[in-house]
Amino acid sequence: MRLDILTIFPEMFPGVLESSIIGRARDAGLLDVRCHDIRPYSDRKHHNTDDYPFGGGAGMVMLAQPILAAMADVCGEGFEGRRIYLGPRGRTLTTAIARELALEKRLVLLCGHYEGVDQRALDACVDEEISIGDYILTGGELAAMVLTDCVARFIPGVLGSTESPEEESFSDGLLEYPQYTRPREIAGQTVPEVLLNGNHAEIKAWRRQQSLLITRDRRPDLLERAHLTEKEKKWLAEQP
Repeated sequence: MRLDILTIFPEMFPGVLESSIIGRARDAGLLDVRCHDIRPYSDRKHHNTDDYPFGGGAGMVMLAQPILAAMADVCGEGFEGRRIYLGPRGRTLTTAIARELALEKRLVLLCGHYEGVDQRALDACVDEEISIGDYILTGGELAAMVLTDCVARFIPGVLGSTESPEEESFSDGLLEYPQYTRPREIAGQTVPEVLLNGNHAEIKAWRRQQSLLITRDRRPDLLERAHLTEKEKKWLAEQP
């Protein structure tokens, strides 16, 4: 997959894009991520990318012209993919959306800043808006990093194990079960015996039950949308 990021702060990205799983995926040719500075596309004398909002109000608004020019240059002719604006009015990023986006040939992410982006740019060259949560950031750069990392995990070959993204929190609508590693005992705490007996069926059942309990206690709203069997619902109702 090729992923282009349009931003006025490209210097924020190298640490994230060159490290860990994302860095290895890029080195292996599984993910092609390119950052583009919007400022050089501005036709203003000092290449500024913002101005005061019509109608008054606090803060500045990003200009449409440099965004339109940058988007046209990056996408080129016959663009096949999805152009996304990282903003608070969009649908909230979920595992399902990440899977959906991972199927695209290309993604172009537009990072807003200041008080937002001139609506005419969004209307002309953005396919959809995506939010990473109900809170305010100073700009879309951090949101673009989150979306990139989230989507990359569903690109074949990026993770070492094809099962990894399927067993983590939210993959089946529930929070993930507890994880343990060596040693078996530390500071008086021991690993649950079921994880040591080698019975994979029992381990799978225990993990599922733990996911149900943790989700009930920490994110009960998720249970309303999760697919539970009648047996699981009955078992969960009997738990303290």
